[in-house]
Amino acid sequence: MRTEAVLFDLDGTLVDSLPLIFRTYRLVFADMKIPWNNNDLARLVGLPLKDIGKFFAGKAASRFEELYQYYYHRDLDLFTRLYPGTIALLEQLKKRGVRLGIVTSKGKTGTSRTTLFTGLDCFMDVIITAHDVKKHKPDPEPLLNAIKFLGTQAADTIYVGDSKFDIITGQNAGSRTLGVTWGLGSREELASLRPDGMIDRWDELNNYL
Repeated sequence: MRTEAVLFDLDGTLVDSLPLIFRTYRLVFADMKIPWNNNDLARLVGLPLKDIGKFFAGKAASRFEELYQYYYHRDLDLFTRLYPGTIALLEQLKKRGVRLGIVTSKGKTGTSRTTLFTGLDCFMDVIITAHDVKKHKPDPEPLLNAIKFLGTQAADTIYVGDSKFDIITGQNAGSRTLGVTWGLGSREELASLRPDGMIDRWDELNNYL
């Protein structure tokens, strides 16, 4: 089967930003005097910030989001790095003529800053953020929008992510799915969803093209 496009989640997949994300949530929880619950938060990371804010802060969700954005953008440059081998992989895929994109639940501003800071923007043919869709992961709308923009087919597309929401999104869209083992989701959790493959290193992605 020929692969025409590879689409990626951003945080925890291409970008090692999970330390920044959890650090930011700790600061917000402390400011708002919300009891810290790492287990609940870990279950929700990967959803849009507004949904997480509603879960933890209820009617004060807008303040939750405001504080998160402040701390996140204040510290982004200090705690955001690409995972090893990411640029080499993207260069290789580009040379093979594979279309590339990002489909993330992060907002447009955070996504733009992250991709510019890391240099990912130079490789992407399409970037879909939480602000570009009405429905969010695990609904297939974000991924299907990216596929439509590229003019490819879901069956000829691989969606790569580190969380259960990514795998379910890809399956809902009818694309092939790959789980990466270095991000948020454990190998056991991702494997239980039966993705088309699991990778421990970027070079293993070539086995699925």
